[in-house]
Amino acid sequence: MARIPNELIDQIRDSVNIVDVISQDVQLKKQGKNLMGHCPFHRDDTPSFAVNEQKQFFYCFSCHRSGNVFGFLQQLHNLSFPDAVRQVAEMSNITLPTQYVSENHQSVDNSPKGQLTKLHDQAAKLYHHLLVNTEAGEKALHYLTKRGVSRKLIDQFDLGYAVEQSDEEVLLEYAQKQQIDYQLLRQSGLFTEDQQGNLHDRFHGRIMYPIKNENGHVIAFSGRILAPKATQNEPKYMNSPETPIFNKRRTLFNLDLAKKDARQSGSLTLFEGFMDVIAAFGVGVKNGIASMGTNLTEEQIQIIQRITSQVNICYDGDDPGQNAINRAVQMFTDNAPRLGVKIIQLPAGIDPDEYVQKYGGIKFSDYLSQNTENSVEFHLKYLQRGLNLKNQDELMGYLNAALQVIAGVSEPVAQDLYLQKLATKFGLDKTSLVNQLAKIQPPSRPAQSYQFSNRQSRPDRNEARRSQPSVQMTTQPLLSKLQSAEQRLLKYYVLDEGVRKRLHGQEGFSFADVAYQQLYQKITEYFVDHTEFSTAAMLDRIDNPEQQQILTQMAELSIDDNISDDAVNDCIRVIINEAPLDQQIAAKRAALDEAAMMNDQELTTKLATELVNLYQQQQQMKTEEIN
Repeated sequence: MARIPNELIDQIRDSVNIVDVISQDVQLKKQGKNLMGHCPFHRDDTPSFAVNEQKQFFYCFSCHRSGNVFGFLQQLHNLSFPDAVRQVAEMSNITLPTQYVSENHQSVDNSPKGQLTKLHDQAAKLYHHLLVNTEAGEKALHYLTKRGVSRKLIDQFDLGYAVEQSDEEVLLEYAQKQQIDYQLLRQSGLFTEDQQGNLHDRFHGRIMYPIKNENGHVIAFSGRILAPKATQNEPKYMNSPETPIFNKRRTLFNLDLAKKDARQSGSLTLFEGFMDVIAAFGVGVKNGIASMGTNLTEEQIQIIQRITSQVNICYDGDDPGQNAINRAVQMFTDNAPRLGVKIIQLPAGIDPDEYVQKYGGIKFSDYLSQNTENSVEFHLKYLQRGLNLKNQDELMGYLNAALQVIAGVSEPVAQDLYLQKLATKFGLDKTSLVNQLAKIQPPSRPAQSYQFSNRQSRPDRNEARRSQPSVQMTTQPLLSKLQSAEQRLLKYYVLDEGVRKRLHGQEGFSFADVAYQQLYQKITEYFVDHTEFSTAAMLDRIDNPEQQQILTQMAELSIDDNISDDAVNDCIRVIINEAPLDQQIAAKRAALDEAAMMNDQELTTKLATELVNLYQQQQQMKTEEIN
């Protein structure tokens, strides 16, 4: 298949703003010349992920990942380079010629994960067809309709039905007709295997809820039984096992749709169940997500924190729901203390899905907006559960526990407000509460555990500044004197034509480190057909992560606008004097090997001559040592 030409790649890359693309997956806030957010590639409690809008590249100051818009999509969504180009082209409504599109799709389909994803997408279509178009699915369709799920919602969420076990192995027969590899079917989680090695459909007699990744592709299923009662052998819900494309700890139901709405609303709403999410979506609450089970995981919290600055917890109003809220709040406090957390308390004994069915969508939307409380308010109520507060001992126990919570609030005004509420509610002297609070040490959790829970969806400017780290305070890789000189000289080289001519004309010069020399050579080749340097365009020409890191660090380096001869001479002097001769020879040999691989005869000849000169210097030094 034809390779996408550089001119077309440049056109596609320049057709989008990297900030708009990354903002679909990472919440960014302006800080100095960069935009900062939580890095999607590692656990990042303090934002260290920088996006340079002017130069159109990203760089993480902690894990040192970097790249342009294509590199971001490749690394985050496990795409090939042609797939990333195709995806950006689609964003910009640029039509790729068919010879390049064919290559893209082939690269996805031939990868093991791509084939698994394709199989799941096909399974979802089959289950959906069985639900809405066959007699076997009528009972399941009636059940959903009775629960208020419209045909539009069924189509939007690709809901389906797996036929009863007494019927045919529908999915297995479909897969075999498609001649899908047996080992791939075994890995998919869609089938069970008996002792003889025969495969069988895993799901039978269940309404099928497709679980999708952030790109909207199906990666797993959750099946709800249609039978009146669940049993030990037939649980109410059955989920796909974990596979190479599905990790339940890193998956959130409906995230692909919810994150789009979160960019406008500024928040995500966490529900307990899939039906709660679907019911809320049907009445216009489109930022709803659900975890794969009641308990949240650290990985899910990191995903939420990356996408939004506020999460609303809307679980059931019964005792199990309250306990689940308490666990969730603690998880957010421990793992994302700067994330704003709001709790929406539904009436006891009713879940969001039931509320929508009983009162309608308008009242549900109004309830969500009018009945929020922060984590402090929730805990003060939660601590009262099961207590007889008319009993003095139980009241004292509650007040001590309540004061422990209030001690974790960092703002004095907020503390005073909560103390006043306690004093008023129980007819106490506020001064006594203040004195008691002074004796309590704040809890040994992050000092901001309740500070950020008290904010509205849009934080005040001072708070936002506190929550955003300075770029200078983030972890930078330590550079030696030699590497610092190499980095500055590369920066001079890309900015100044005079420096480029100077280095080209300096016989025998090479960068001491192999990575710097190879990057220097690639930049030299770039200037053959470009007059202006672009970091984003250069990143497309580099596959080596170390060289990508050097390039993005160099791009962020601040230097004087007027590049003096003395500054250039200092860098060259350090590189020549600080670098051992054998290190320079290694770098030159690596550059020579790469030039030979590229079949660049002119460059090969030039580098070979320079390498001979270095060998002569080395031999001369050995002779002098002997004499």
